[in-house]
Amino acid sequence: MASGSASGGPAGKKPVVTRFAPSPTGFLHIGGARTALFNWLYARHHGGKYLLRVEDTDRVRSTVEAIDAIFDGLSWLGLDGDEPPVFQFARSNRHAEVAAELLRHGHAYRCYLTPEELAERRQKAQEERRPFRIESEWRDAEPSAWPEGQPYVVRMKAPREGETVIEDLVQGTVTVQNAEIDDFVILRSDGTPTYMLAVVVDDNDMGVTHVIRGDDHLNNAFRQLVIIKGMGWDIPEYAHVPLIHGADGAKLSKRHGALGVDAYRDELGVLPEALFNYLLRLGWGHGDEEIIAREQAVDWFDIAHVGKSPSRFDLAKLQNLNGHYLREADDARLAGLIQPRLACDADADLLTRAMPVLKVRAKDLNDLAEGAAFLFAKRPLEMTEKAQGLLTGEARGRLAAVHERLSAVSGWTLEGLEGSLKAMAEELGLGLGKLAQPLRAALTGQTTSPGIFDVLVLLGREESLARIGAQADVPAGSQA
Repeated sequence: MASGSASGGPAGKKPVVTRFAPSPTGFLHIGGARTALFNWLYARHHGGKYLLRVEDTDRVRSTVEAIDAIFDGLSWLGLDGDEPPVFQFARSNRHAEVAAELLRHGHAYRCYLTPEELAERRQKAQEERRPFRIESEWRDAEPSAWPEGQPYVVRMKAPREGETVIEDLVQGTVTVQNAEIDDFVILRSDGTPTYMLAVVVDDNDMGVTHVIRGDDHLNNAFRQLVIIKGMGWDIPEYAHVPLIHGADGAKLSKRHGALGVDAYRDELGVLPEALFNYLLRLGWGHGDEEIIAREQAVDWFDIAHVGKSPSRFDLAKLQNLNGHYLREADDARLAGLIQPRLACDADADLLTRAMPVLKVRAKDLNDLAEGAAFLFAKRPLEMTEKAQGLLTGEARGRLAAVHERLSAVSGWTLEGLEGSLKAMAEELGLGLGKLAQPLRAALTGQTTSPGIFDVLVLLGREESLARIGAQADVPAGSQA
């Protein structure tokens, strides 16, 4: 059996080829996205190729919508394949050819056991409280004994003695007694290939050198090795990655925040670089590093540091990481991302100018959109209950004085506005907050916002004075 280096590097000089092979029966879930990421990173780290294969043999459950959603999610994360994707169903004839070759060389056999016979034997094993193993009398039958015109499946002749060992790059040495491996079906009675056969044939034909996938496929590897050895093909390196659990240690589900990648983008407002970084750290680590850029990830990634225990998905950690990437993101890019999230036709230039003061408080794009909404609100502003509570009679009187003072400000700049209002607060013997809080309510309809002077500058002179005047005892003609 081929074995990798201690670091999980490629055997010899054969170029590394990895693959991500989703079944298009739903969205690209978080576990699948991480598997794709690890395959992409391993190939990039070793200067190899990362390929995509759509395992669409389940014609009932596979849909065009699911395929599109998977490709869309991969593209958003920057995990497009290096070559056009392979569609497994289109290769059914090739899979059947391999089954026929295994038959010719005596590594597989026609099995004429009926579903009723199999059910009866399974029932008997249950009654006798022993594991059910296929013991087919057709395993060594001569072709002359085959009943003409009767349906049959093609089964592999699994080894019955000894053991099979896999040196897994994540799990270490894994051994299975060959007596535990059934004579499994590789071709159904209608002539269609099973998943077990199709995967092996496709991996071989695509030149896959490293199979990196979830550890729920570890048992499959021992069956797939029977086919690989029967065909005399090169054995790939295996790396079976532990699955992702919820923060409570239970199997990951929607209640833990396990959604499709598209939902993290569209519903939760997560940036692709944040999800990329979070998935990278979900089961793999490089010292204490938490913030890891894509280029650094390629440089550092290795299989040796993938943990053997299930990792725990924590939505709060993802959101915190997303907040970091929001603060680092280009302002014009963020403005473009939140425009569709606003209920109005928002001005892109104003949004871009507002980003530096909005993004410091946000953890996702929804927060950003919510924080920016006041910029485009129409008068009269809709007030939150808390904001309305700040606008007492005394506060409205102070707002009238603020309106008069700001109307006289010559330059509508951050420094000029700050100097004017601070001077006014000192003259009145008040803390600045006594003016700023009702002013914030009047300008935004809320009790939280960016700094009050930033708000005034962003709204501009005319709109600011109009909003203040609307909440103060100011004659309409003097509101601007």
